[in-house]
Amino acid sequence: MTAHYDALETREQAAREADLFSRLPGVLRSAMTAPAYADRLKGVDPAAVNSRAALAGLPVLRKSELPALHKASTPFGGFVAAPPGSFARLFTSPGPIFEPEGRQADPWRGARALFAAGFRPDDIVLNTFSYHLTPGGFIFDASARALGCAVIPAGPGNTEQQFELIEAYRPVGYSGTPDFLKILLDAAASSGRDVSSIKRALVSGAAFPPSLQAEIKARGIDAYQAFGTADLGLIAFETAAREGMVVNEDLIMEIVKPGTGDPVAPGDVGEIVVTSLDPHHPWIRLALGDLTAALPGTSPCGRTNMRIKSWMGRADQTTKVKGMFVRPEQVAEIGKRHSALGRLRLVVTRQGEADAMTLKAETATANDALREEIAGTLRAVTKLGGDVELVSPGMLPNDGKVIADER
Repeated sequence: MTAHYDALETREQAAREADLFSRLPGVLRSAMTAPAYADRLKGVDPAAVNSRAALAGLPVLRKSELPALHKASTPFGGFVAAPPGSFARLFTSPGPIFEPEGRQADPWRGARALFAAGFRPDDIVLNTFSYHLTPGGFIFDASARALGCAVIPAGPGNTEQQFELIEAYRPVGYSGTPDFLKILLDAAASSGRDVSSIKRALVSGAAFPPSLQAEIKARGIDAYQAFGTADLGLIAFETAAREGMVVNEDLIMEIVKPGTGDPVAPGDVGEIVVTSLDPHHPWIRLALGDLTAALPGTSPCGRTNMRIKSWMGRADQTTKVKGMFVRPEQVAEIGKRHSALGRLRLVVTRQGEADAMTLKAETATANDALREEIAGTLRAVTKLGGDVELVSPGMLPNDGKVIADER
């Protein structure tokens, strides 16, 4: 069994940098054929952007800007020159943000992450990410198939039918959120169903705290974490070394001071900014709003790319709940739909080993009917269920925070 997906993972870092930055000027030229990039990068000579220092001089594009930009110029905000019909699939994520999937093999760059987690050709994988409108299910589906695995497109929920599939097909691998993996294992244990074929997992989309890691391991499953987005696919992934996450190939990651495009000092915590090298759909300095820090040296697993300390929180107030992003703009939309409400704060916590959220809302007219109406709006706007707590006017802090992640 080989230890690495290919030779690119173990090349000298200097060779990787030379390769990435020799390709970047061509990607910039492609990007600048799209009107939004042409405007943002006006006056930039692509040939001169051939180093990290030069790249750091370009403006960042904040993911939090994308919903407004996509609304102003549908579907992709003017950042994609190619027509929508030139892609394989077309998705939407909360915001809304519209994302296309390329037609190339492994368009989301996930095969490496699965390989690092122990998945191999001819494995059968139970994929429980959603296949409906959002790209999550297809990201892991395409990645597994690019590796040579067979995929059960299960999606989340409906555990009884999933047990039938597991007992019939005997999948060795699981991909999905860590929360749903626990739900599946708990339900199997309580109902006497056999899910013992599952031996490894690649989880993403939700917090995977040490307590849950230990529980999953005690149940005989070797689970690894991956960090990705609906825009870029798999960005970084855990390896057998269990020392942070290794950045994926064909991406340039920078860590910058939040709110700026300026690189942090080595080892400092900052915001993740990613540039991708797909000329058909390039991202140039996309600031994700996620915090991390680089680890020194290379991974003991032999992969030589940059390593990060996994996910360390949000640089802005946008947060991920049960694998779905929830944005301040969505909280504001709830307020617009209910004139009786004042200040709002969405509090995200953990209940047991699952994400939970509570919308705290100031109102002078608290009653059960209003609470139920707001709960319905919360689900309609965020696509997630949550509790609603009505409080008296003036009870919430006047600090501008509308999403508080307390996990």
